[in-house]
Amino acid sequence: MADFDLFVIGAGSGGVRAARVAAAHGARVGIAEEHKIGGTCVIRGCVPKKLLVYGAHFAEDLDDAAMFGWDVPEKRFDWAVLRDNVLAEVSRLEGAYTETLTNHEVTIFKERAELTGPSSLHLGSGKTVTADKILIATGARPQMPDLPGIEHAITSNEVFHLEKLPDRIVIAGGGYIANEFAGIFHQFGSQVTLINRSDTLLRHYDQQIVDRLLQISIRKGIHYEFNVIGKSIERRDDGSLKLRLKGCDDLEADQALFAIGRQPNVEGLGCDAADVEFGEKGQIKVDEDNRTSNPSIFAVGDVTDRIQLTPVAIREAQAFADTFFGNKPTRVDYNCIPSAVFSHPPLAGVGMTEGEARNRLGSVRTYTSDFRAMKNVLAGRNERSLYKLVVDGETDRIVGLHMIGPDAPEILQAAAIAVKARLKKEDFDATVALHPTMAEELVLMR
Repeated sequence: MADFDLFVIGAGSGGVRAARVAAAHGARVGIAEEHKIGGTCVIRGCVPKKLLVYGAHFAEDLDDAAMFGWDVPEKRFDWAVLRDNVLAEVSRLEGAYTETLTNHEVTIFKERAELTGPSSLHLGSGKTVTADKILIATGARPQMPDLPGIEHAITSNEVFHLEKLPDRIVIAGGGYIANEFAGIFHQFGSQVTLINRSDTLLRHYDQQIVDRLLQISIRKGIHYEFNVIGKSIERRDDGSLKLRLKGCDDLEADQALFAIGRQPNVEGLGCDAADVEFGEKGQIKVDEDNRTSNPSIFAVGDVTDRIQLTPVAIREAQAFADTFFGNKPTRVDYNCIPSAVFSHPPLAGVGMTEGEARNRLGSVRTYTSDFRAMKNVLAGRNERSLYKLVVDGETDRIVGLHMIGPDAPEILQAAAIAVKARLKKEDFDATVALHPTMAEELVLMR
């Protein structure tokens, strides 16, 4: 008999969920993690980054407080305090995740695991274990370009451990990570320049919403350079960096952050020994049941490069565990997955963008609400929110909902249910507005 019914490689969000649920179904489960329990999201991704976003919001909130009657004599930010408090919270969460696995009697191996065959693994300690099923949930890591001096730059992994805030930072990338950190560092007082190899930001989001973010960010003082390619990075004697670029003037900075994409963690897993096939982007290929080319080996999450979002990895892991250990066959529905960018202000969307809808449906109607949040009006801040509904012209069904403004992601989560449920514009129109809120704009568009 094998040592385990299931062995999981990687204890991130997907791996932990699969291990916990499979164990709850009665399986004998082992899990290996060479870094920290919790994975990218908990340790060096969405959780600590969102805490930095919260911290950054106080910069404008403290400025606005005076118009609401509050006297704030001095505004001073201490990076070390926030950094250390965030790292302490990360450590607490790692302990909580570990406790969850332990409470479900999952055997934890804090070491590397490599496949040696369809049902066997070699651990870093030298031990060999066997399992009826193996799940790969090793996630992904930041990509770095191959250019001279790249060792002087950092990725999102290192941001949370900076000794001090940079006075000047150059951020390379056009996706959500680059834009989120651009907003964070700007609010903390750094001079931010974002460079991108194309002329498009956040290409999977509605362009009208993205354009609004760009307008607001430029007014706030974030500088953008498009169609730029890095040539080299040089560390000077005073510790500053010289970035030599093609497409714009060279830049000087105290820190360079690259957020140009993420690549699946597949190196050294022993996939060749187990006949596990890769796709064109180096991802592990899986079918609708998360099964690889080897029938006893499965994969979920970012290592499969389907949709690199933590809730998606968790859904895939739940479906895997329920299907193969809970006698509840389940597949993930990838339609209408909401997503957000925690920029300043944040934006969020679900369903088709206007461009996608016109290409796929032809007949499309759009409704927008362009307004200043009540808080911004009293504070004297001219920043405007924008909400947008994309409607199928033939059926009246809302096929996309996109928004930018305070608390947009919080509002969108509930609204995404309506889009997922295939509700129509008339259903929104028939709903009484909740006044005074920003969210009421969703049901007042005519």
